[in-house]
Amino acid sequence: MSVVDLNVIGNKSEPVVFEYTWKDVALYAIGVGASADDLPLVYEGSPGGIRVLPSFCVAPAIKAFPYVGEDIEWSRMLHGEQTIRLSRPFPPEGRIVQVGEVTNIYDKGKGAVYHIQITGRTEEGDHLYDANWAIFYLGAGGFGGDPGPKVDPLDPPEGVEPDLTISSKVAENQAVLYRLSGDLNPLHLDPEAARRGGFDRPILHGLCTYGFAVRAIVNGVLGGDVGRFRNFMARFSDVVYPGDTLTTQCWIDKGRCLVRVNTDRGVALKNGVCEFAESEE
Repeated sequence: MSVVDLNVIGNKSEPVVFEYTWKDVALYAIGVGASADDLPLVYEGSPGGIRVLPSFCVAPAIKAFPYVGEDIEWSRMLHGEQTIRLSRPFPPEGRIVQVGEVTNIYDKGKGAVYHIQITGRTEEGDHLYDANWAIFYLGAGGFGGDPGPKVDPLDPPEGVEPDLTISSKVAENQAVLYRLSGDLNPLHLDPEAARRGGFDRPILHGLCTYGFAVRAIVNGVLGGDVGRFRNFMARFSDVVYPGDTLTTQCWIDKGRCLVRVNTDRGVALKNGVCEFAESEE
């Protein structure tokens, strides 16, 4: 395994231009479980045009990842946390200029946590999104670095039933579909790569689970209005496998909701909080 290179902190990618059409938008939505029941997310002929899920930003963003070091064993890179912030809804087609940066690397003992931020702007320079990754590199810790800030848990209110519960089946070929949007980590498809990462079989992309949650929030909390979405932060706490059922629970407060996603085995996504604009109705 490669040694953590702290010199990559502050390293930025060259600007990466991502051009997309409604077909890329629809493919992403299908990759996070959308179907004909989610017609505005998959059909370009929907009234007002196709709607773009806010989490679509991670698809172009991954193409702007900065250099993080030599000889990285990506099957040992596990997604820890993800945050997205949108300044405006994505248009159904367009060109985005993106830059990625390694903002920090923390020493967690059993692993190193790489913090990556990707920022996307329109060609005119208007801010569109920020996407922040926290990636846990198994076995790369113990180098005497900064352990990083402690993050307090965002637990749902104890004893209070969620305001919204939505269950969705993860298709057996969900990871095959999701990777077509650009996340090609072999951990999610190749059994040998999965075993090198410590799993007995390929696991679902964490960002696919994240997209399932965003789709549930947009449909169930925001009434399909992607323009109300502002940001979403969540921590990945357990693996999800193709074939699982994801149950997204939301506790709604004024302008935000706490979010948790469960499988039959336990909590797969926690510390979730989504902020949004209140409905004008």
